[in-house]
Order: sequence, then C-alpha cells, then structure tokens
Amino acid sequence: MTALLVTAVDENASLAPPNGGAAATRPAIRRTGRRRADARSDPAWVRWLVTSLAVIFLGLFIVLPLICVFNQAFSKGIEAYVAALRDPDTLSAIRLTLIVAAISVTSNAVFGVIGAWAIGKFDFRGKNLLITLIEIPFSVSPVIAGLVFVLLFGLQGYFGSWLVAHDIKIIFALPGIALATIFVTFPFVVRELIPLMQQQGTEEEEAALSLGASGLKTFLRVTLPNVKWALLYGILLCNARAMGEFGAVSVVSGHVRGETNTMPLQIESLYDSYQFAAAFAVASLLALLALVTLVLKVILEDRLVEE
Repeated sequence: MTALLVTAVDENASLAPPNGGAAATRPAIRRTGRRRADARSDPAWVRWLVTSLAVIFLGLFIVLPLICVFNQAFSKGIEAYVAALRDPDTLSAIRLTLIVAAISVTSNAVFGVIGAWAIGKFDFRGKNLLITLIEIPFSVSPVIAGLVFVLLFGLQGYFGSWLVAHDIKIIFALPGIALATIFVTFPFVVRELIPLMQQQGTEEEEAALSLGASGLKTFLRVTLPNVKWALLYGILLCNARAMGEFGAVSVVSGHVRGETNTMPLQIESLYDSYQFAAAFAVASLLALLALVTLVLKVILEDRLVEE
C-alpha cells in the first residue's frame, strides 16, 4: 500500500509543470490575454477619427450630390418639375427604359438560374472557363461592348448587309439597346446564385429524386425555393444597373430623342440643351430608384442572413 502511494506521488510530481507549476503559467496566460485585448482595442481618438472620415466621405460624395439633384429638380417649383416629367420625349425615354430593363432582367434571371444550377450542382470539363466568360462584362468597358455590337450588327458590320436585305434593324433601335444592356447586366444574377447553390449541395435534390419526383418538379419545389432570396437580390441589382446604364446604350442607340433615348441619355440631351431643371427632374427619378434599391437591398440581405 505504501509503495502504491509513493508511486502515485511520483507520477503526479512528474506531470506537474516545471519552474513553479501552474502558478507560474497563470501570469503568462493573463499576460497573453492582455496583449490580445490591447491588439484588438484602439484608442478612442482613433475610432472617432475613422468614423468621422467615413461620415465626411459619405456626406461629400453621396448625400450632398443627392441633395443637389433634388434641389435643382425642384428649383423652378413643383409645376415645372411635373411638366418636365410629362414631356413627350421624357415619357418616351421612361417607357423605353422600363421595356429594356424588363427584357434584360427577364433574360438574365432565366440564364442566371440555369447557369448557376449547372455550375453549382454539377462538375464538368470547362467549368472554370464558363465562370470566367460569365465575368467578362465586369472587365470590359461598356463603351467597348457597345462598339462590339455595332461591328456585328451595324451597316458596315459582319451581319449588316444581311440584316439590311431582310429589313431587320438592330443598331439604333430597341433590339440593339436591349442586347447591350443584357451584356452589361449579364453577371449580376448568376454571381449571386452560384455560391449559394454550391454551399447547399445536391442532397435535397437527390432525396426528392429518390422519392419519385421528376426533374422539373424537383427544380421547382426544391432548388428554386432554396435560392429565392438570392435570386431576388440579383434581380434587384440587375434592374438598377439596367435602368442606369449609359455607356453601351449610348453607342448603340443613336441618341434619337423620343425614339431611342433612355433615361440616362435623355438627361444628357436635356443638360446639353441647357434645360437644367428638366435634366435634374429626370435624374431625380434615377436617384429615387437608387434609394429604393438600397432599402430593398438591405431587406434582402437580412433575409439571406436569416436563411
């Protein structure tokens, strides 16, 4: 019995840390904790300085321009503001913008869901190349994109003579504006869906198929509901960009007032003709669209975080 006790004491002594044991390690742990806390906490004046710089930046480059837009829009009174928006050319520009946005959003939503579903749910050769091609509109200037369509479908383009022979007009008409806008807004929906579909995996779809559901029913009842908020988020960003696109549309539209001018082009035309109040009145509509987009963006982001 005595031998067992001696052995136990020797084992405990061998397990004890050297140089003072646990008592010596506690100060080191406390010192390490203090160092970590000090590294993550900044002085009050640093926090105030960073916050103030951020507020000043937002005020100068976002809030102040918005105030100037609405101030100039109503500079001649509400009647002049309403009259500027009821101008036939402005109404035509608003109508064309809504049509182009509807075409672009619908096309990119359909492709975005299909493309994200293929990339996120399957592995195939050329997958990385497809992702790279999808992101090309982000790296290409919109003006260059517009010139590409002019080179393809213009009178002197590759398909120009064939289009003229068949009385088909793309450049300086609605089809060209829609094509340019679709190209510029191409990645917005699919880029929002790909990470989410990759994260969700294929387990739920495989379970639905094993229970006898068809491929279409699985897509409509399982895949699509799981990505609905991300899809709406991408559609929101796509719509905002489509309505505010200027560069590519400017190249392919021809700037025909009352026919091929969208809202951004109408603003430029009014401003160049020294109708400043009318130009800012139309600009205020786009500013309101931006504010509504920000509010909806925050709501959809909260929904995505909850899911």
